[in-house]
Amino acid sequence: MNTDSPSPPVLFLSGAGLPAWIWDRTRSALPIETTVATYPKRADATLRDITAEVLAQAPSGAFTIVAHSIGGVVASQIAATAPERVAGLLGIAASFPAARTSFLAASPAPQRVLLGLIMRIAGTRPPEKAIRSVLCAGLGQDDTARIIADFVPESAHLYRDAVPPRTFPERRGYVVTTADRQLSAAQQHQHANELGPGLRRGLPTGHLPMLQDPASLAEIIHEFATID
Repeated sequence: MNTDSPSPPVLFLSGAGLPAWIWDRTRSALPIETTVATYPKRADATLRDITAEVLAQAPSGAFTIVAHSIGGVVASQIAATAPERVAGLLGIAASFPAARTSFLAASPAPQRVLLGLIMRIAGTRPPEKAIRSVLCAGLGQDDTARIIADFVPESAHLYRDAVPPRTFPERRGYVVTTADRQLSAAQQHQHANELGPGLRRGLPTGHLPMLQDPASLAEIIHEFATID
């Protein structure tokens, strides 16, 4: 740990549709400045638009990104747009598509076809049953009910726009959620490989470890954020 200067602030990028409060318990356990970015919910917002709004909310100067789920797509665009701002990048069950590939295109074929069909018919809000049994697997009833109530659909561009070629920062890490029903551990390992070598940790949780085990997640984030 570098004790001569404070660690860069942390910018949290959430998964699709998720409210900022999911990070509250994890943030309260971190002795580091943190910010949770929100995405524009306009149906026509492109990945570039989303990234521009996120950067407008980011701390000044360099910061560490903690990207959850589809937040890895936004992190990829930030790494291409403003690489000098990104001091480190930690993925949590995050999607890092290959360059010139979208989140949707990076999904396994059956999931890609099904998700594409659902999005064309019903938009980007999953059915309540899927939110409850897949996204919120492992959570208590209260947290699940809040997620369902506060879930806000994203622009389809977040799923469909390809990420550009980018150079990830030297300080990288990935947390695999091993009981995840939303993004399998095998898929997560593929995304971790796309991100590249760095810190690797696992948590025996579902897709939302910041709610299921916020203390353990905070320990990992602090470990990563203070790597010298």
